[in-house]
Amino acid sequence: MIEREKYLLSASDIATMLGVKKPTAYKIIREGNAQLAKAGKLTIRGKINKDYLLKMLDVSEVRYA
Repeated sequence: MIEREKYLLSASDIATMLGVKKPTAYKIIREGNAQLAKAGKLTIRGKINKDYLLKMLDVSEVRYA
């Protein structure tokens, strides 16, 4: 089966990518979604846009170890 690229990341995805615990990942999602909502963008509770997260972190891509 072909694996598709994820556009929305969950707290589990973020915790794995950044090496943080889930509560910290949820905090990152809440802060990012608050900024997006303030800019008039649609948000989904418990998920964050991958491109926006990378922009928030000021990195171009994340590689899993």
